[in-house]
Amino acid sequence: MGFSDKGQQGIFHRLLQATVLCCLLSIVAASASAETLAGNWREAHPGDNPADVLREVESRPLAAFDPSRMQVFPDSPSGTWVILRTLPPWSSGNRVLSIRTPGLGAVTLYNENGPVAGTSVEDFGPALHGHGRLIFEIPASLPASRPLLLRFEPTTMPPGAVTMTVEPWRDYLREDGGWVVFATACFAVMMTMALMALCFALILRDMTFGWYVAYLLCYALIQGLKSGYVFHPLEIQSLAGMADTLGAAATALSVSFAALFMLRFAKVDDYVPLLRIPVLAFAIGMPLLTVLRATGIGVLVDTSQLLLQPLLLLGALLLLVTGATAAVRGSRHAWFFLVGWTPLLVLTALCGAQQQGMLAGAPWLPDAAIAVGAFEAIVLSIGLSDRALTIRHDRDRARQLADSDPLTGVLNRRAWTEASLQVLEQGMARPIALLFLDLDHFKSLNDCYGHATGDRALVAVAAALRDELRPTDLLGRFGGEEFVALLQGVDKENAVQIATRLCRRVHRLDVHTGQPQNDDLLTVSIGVAMRSAADTVQSLIERADAAMYAAKLSGRNQVVCSGPAGPTLVRRNEFKTR
Repeated sequence: MGFSDKGQQGIFHRLLQATVLCCLLSIVAASASAETLAGNWREAHPGDNPADVLREVESRPLAAFDPSRMQVFPDSPSGTWVILRTLPPWSSGNRVLSIRTPGLGAVTLYNENGPVAGTSVEDFGPALHGHGRLIFEIPASLPASRPLLLRFEPTTMPPGAVTMTVEPWRDYLREDGGWVVFATACFAVMMTMALMALCFALILRDMTFGWYVAYLLCYALIQGLKSGYVFHPLEIQSLAGMADTLGAAATALSVSFAALFMLRFAKVDDYVPLLRIPVLAFAIGMPLLTVLRATGIGVLVDTSQLLLQPLLLLGALLLLVTGATAAVRGSRHAWFFLVGWTPLLVLTALCGAQQQGMLAGAPWLPDAAIAVGAFEAIVLSIGLSDRALTIRHDRDRARQLADSDPLTGVLNRRAWTEASLQVLEQGMARPIALLFLDLDHFKSLNDCYGHATGDRALVAVAAALRDELRPTDLLGRFGGEEFVALLQGVDKENAVQIATRLCRRVHRLDVHTGQPQNDDLLTVSIGVAMRSAADTVQSLIERADAAMYAAKLSGRNQVVCSGPAGPTLVRRNEFKTR
């Protein structure tokens, strides 16, 4: 049941290849036709004039940066001026200036006379909007040799690590369309996996799937806010102004749900019981930070912001250690958690380092975070599917054990009665015969050879009866040495022939009863009752039982069929030779 280790490795390897390929294609598309830019920046001061800033960059050196590499500008009270210059060779025509991963602040494009256009990720006005970025149209009337002046407006939101490109409209649209397809595919995978898990949660009534759905939705929301996807192209205007608060809450809740999911999914209680309490405390503590932030009380808000990142790091490491320990100790599903969680943890740490100004040469990391989120969703969904199959197998096995006689393996009395009731409820379309079987002189066998030999005899008889009957016939142990068989689509003559064959088969088992008679081999007496319109399971059993007792009184080892006039001896079996 489930997936083989080799199959798992093959799936994970292909998924990882697809993720890396998407990231590489994104990088190639972004750099294939973009013009080469040089950049300078300085903090804005009150009273700054755009024309003076442009002259200043010509008269004295300002801080330089490479717009193609991730750059974090300081959070200045008046904002930050950014000057971009296109290096030769210059192109003509309408162009697009795009700013990727700008965070939640606003950016304004200036000329010598003042602001030309301004926009932000949360802007839904008539200005141009990119998907996952901010864009400004550069008209053909503006020579490519002219510098571009931007102002990153002051904001209370965390600054974003940005890259900037200038490219022709055609190339921008191609790149933008590719990103939309890529991001949509990743989010679609996450939502599909969440929907599948929700169905499992409702069908199996297993909260493990519910925690996974909650975690996946929170992570998708985080990436949707960070990338701007929920604003453009989804145009969810109701979230404008709430992105920072909502993102922090989703981050705290996502790791909390991940912890609760991992506790059940990796069976931490069974494999790493000592770490259960720390993981549970982390799962409870993270939402409390969200509550503190929502109070609006300065001290509590500052405390929550101060504790959020350290607790996220420590909690993520705790989950990683717990999952690894559970996996080493034999938790099958902990391996699924590690394969999905570890790349995401590493990438999240790298993106956090990038926000601090490191890893400037890896502008693809934000997109990779979306792709790895989809990868994790697939991996964990495979693990959850494996869990669902395991649960179903265990339930089927438990049901089988509950329905089976523990000694002989045939249906027990309760299960046989329930199955027979279902057959009789199908109506009178087909004839039905009931065989009631009782082993002859079985008490003598137990008294002479012991109960262990008697048990072996019962097992052998059950196996012989099962071999003679069809798979559709219901065979059960009614109690002690008594068996019952419900035969569908069998008329009276065929039922008697089958019962006679069963008598012969039991006689050939060569089981001795210890009787002093000449033939002390184990035999069986069988009563046959044909179902009538007025019969219930109980009445059918009573008639077959009465016929069986008639067979006993007539000398045993024979078949008696119950009829309207009472039990009738149909066939006496003498098996002196075999």
